[in-house]
Amino acid sequence: MKNTFLKYLILLLGLFIGCMEEDKLNLQVFETSASGNKYTELIDWSGDQSDATIVINPEDTFQVITGIGGSFTESSAYLLNKLSPENKSKILEAYFGDAGARYSLTRTHINSCDFSLSNYAYVEEGDTALATFSIEEDRDDVIPMIKDAMDVSSDGFKIISSPWTAPPWMKDNNSWVGGKLLNEHYSTWARYFSKYIEAYNAEGIDIWGVTFENEPLGNGSNWESMHYAPEEMVDFVQNYLGPQLEKDGHETKIFGYDQNRGEELIDWAEKMYEDEASSRYFDGTAVHWYASTFKWYGEALQKVHQMSPEKYLIETEGCVDAEVPKWKDDDWYWSKEATDWGWDWAPEEQKGDHPKYVPVYRYARDMIGCLNNWVDGWVDWNMVLDRQGGPNWFKNWCVAPVIVDPDQDEVYFTPLYYVMKHFSRHIRPGAVKIGIEISNDELMATAVKNPDGTIAVVVLNMSDNDKGFTINLDGKASTVSIQKKALQSILINQ
Repeated sequence: MKNTFLKYLILLLGLFIGCMEEDKLNLQVFETSASGNKYTELIDWSGDQSDATIVINPEDTFQVITGIGGSFTESSAYLLNKLSPENKSKILEAYFGDAGARYSLTRTHINSCDFSLSNYAYVEEGDTALATFSIEEDRDDVIPMIKDAMDVSSDGFKIISSPWTAPPWMKDNNSWVGGKLLNEHYSTWARYFSKYIEAYNAEGIDIWGVTFENEPLGNGSNWESMHYAPEEMVDFVQNYLGPQLEKDGHETKIFGYDQNRGEELIDWAEKMYEDEASSRYFDGTAVHWYASTFKWYGEALQKVHQMSPEKYLIETEGCVDAEVPKWKDDDWYWSKEATDWGWDWAPEEQKGDHPKYVPVYRYARDMIGCLNNWVDGWVDWNMVLDRQGGPNWFKNWCVAPVIVDPDQDEVYFTPLYYVMKHFSRHIRPGAVKIGIEISNDELMATAVKNPDGTIAVVVLNMSDNDKGFTINLDGKASTVSIQKKALQSILINQ
């Protein structure tokens, strides 16, 4: 009798434990932390206490994700070509390979930009017929880097191309810097875009999208730029660029604005989406983060989405810093010593928008903030820079996730690389941003449901204390522990 009762008790206990296990989520947890984790998969991630609850609601759906990635610049491509084949391959695999960040959305420049070795255009001066058009300048570095990345990437990636300026002779100041496109060259410049798309297509490279101009408000007349007013942008796209690409059979997307988030963004979007005629050729809005890398301007992003809910909203450029990058010093990337682009030039009343700030947090906070406010794509700036923060013909130094010393053939993957990997690897094209509620404002989080059915959650803990949080999804729950000053990506397999 005793044996029968014992067997019955063991059976009940087993069933109880089984039910408990069935109520737990099937998780994979990856962490990058100030203490040294670098996209490390955690084997023991469960926590004893819960300081917060994260509730995920897959039925509450938002934008479809276009992609996440970085930019092909002449500077980055030039540096890759100076490295050994082994290190060049290591970097490309890290960004595009199956075990790497799996970048899915990228950007490059039409003509030269500040992160080029010199000023250049694709036609000879005065050639309005564009008979001399050639992308020969890109064949040494940019095109090979893109092709090598294509060879490495299993899923492929989209490319957005942006001009910093038209050739100087098309402009009212005949200069690489500043000035406006002359009215008589609106048609010439539109055909120039089409020629560029055709030339890259001939190389086997599909240009998925173009922005009509990088930073049309200007950059303080420092490096390549060309100015537009919102009305001039609409005129160029509505009456020249859109019809030209349509006539030539290009299905390339066209993005407007392509500058900072904030009040200016609203003004430009209102002109773009004023009516059916003005908005016809705009497939979406492109934005940068330089108005403040501390704020993500959720209200402005929400307003733009409301104006054009069916169109794209993509962050096409963001980077730190306004100084030379630190070499093999992970602690610096977790410290408040980094400066914001406006740290030096912002007027006193705007200083609060440009504080010294932790680079890891800048990236992670901005991507979470953007994703939670209808942004469907996020593109970092240079993928690779040298220890000076260049090369850059204007000496406009900044930081990239990967820093190299080509003379010593050395590579440094900064913590920013691992931050990018947390997002780009697990938030895939075609994913749907889903509802998420978090009970503790010391944590930030976002969530998507991927095309393969997995749910990816990214959690940021900027506090000085380890935290535990309970994830609730469809009646199941698991408690996860996150270190202080850490970023996690959590993959839920359903």
